Amino acid sequence: LLINHTWDFVVMQAREQLRASKQRKKADRIVLECQEQAYWLINKPCPGEFDPLMDVSTGRLVLTMCVCVCVCVRACMRVCSFMKYSEQYLHHDPIMSGCLPSNPWISDDTSHWTINTDMVDTPTRLRVERWSFSFMELLNDLMGRREFMIYLEKEFSAENLCFWVACEDLRHGESSKIILKVEEVYKNFLAPGAARWVNIDSRTMERTLEGIKRPHRFIMDDAQMHIYFLMKKDSYPRYLKSELYKNMLAQAVIPQETKKSVFPFMRRQRHSSPSPAMVTQATEDDGKAKGAGPGASSASNSQI
Repeated sequence: LLINHTWDFVVMQAREQLRASKQRKKADRIVLECQEQAYWLINKPCPGEFDPLMDVSTGRLVLTMCVCVCVCVRACMRVCSFMKYSEQYLHHDPIMSGCLPSNPWISDDTSHWTINTDMVDTPTRLRVERWSFSFMELLNDLMGRREFMIYLEKEFSAENLCFWVACEDLRHGESSKIILKVEEVYKNFLAPGAARWVNIDSRTMERTLEGIKRPHRFIMDDAQMHIYFLMKKDSYPRYLKSELYKNMLAQAVIPQETKKSVFPFMRRQRHSSPSPAMVTQATEDDGKAKGAGPGASSASNSQI
């Protein structure tokens, strides 16, 4: 009965409001509609706000599931990236796969260091393969950088790599020569009519020229990054497909593993370096003996 009475009151109130709205003039109805629209434009709920019609426990459950899914996706992406990196560098890791021709710390054979110096006539195959892993891997290797420079000279775009090298020298060079190096970089690469003018967008050029008025070692970072990505996206993929890189990869040497002698007496004797503490102590003793001179030795002989 209570529910029926309440429902009758709701129906009666709705009829009264409908009758009143019909009796209003058209202008009044338009004003009321505009007021209602303006109210909801100002007081509408923000995106993502809690819905009071949704159960609290259900909302928390949905939020928790979303957070867990995001965490799992990020973790999976990181694990996949780590696994890809590990598989890529597996054969280039001397701890996991060993090093050829032999481990110089064990065999006293320095051939491994000799064939992997900064500049050699013929690099190893593993070294050349590592250039294809990433563009920075190529630039960090002095020989790889030299071969890439030869390719860019044939493509008439060697100024890009020269500019990148000059910016690296500015960033890691002496503080006393920063102003001089900034002037050289501007004169050789950025000035109008420069011999090795580099193609940089107008916005980056404006920021760089504005910063040259107050030179510091990081003033060329924006321009250097622009040229770096230009080479990475354009020149680097074409270099990996070029005949120059393919010939270098085909001519690269694969060091043969040094065979161990079967007979113990034919093996080379290992020379283990002394402990740093022992070397320091021996040096101090020698210094004290030299400082004491012949007088100390004669005094000790007299005591004996």
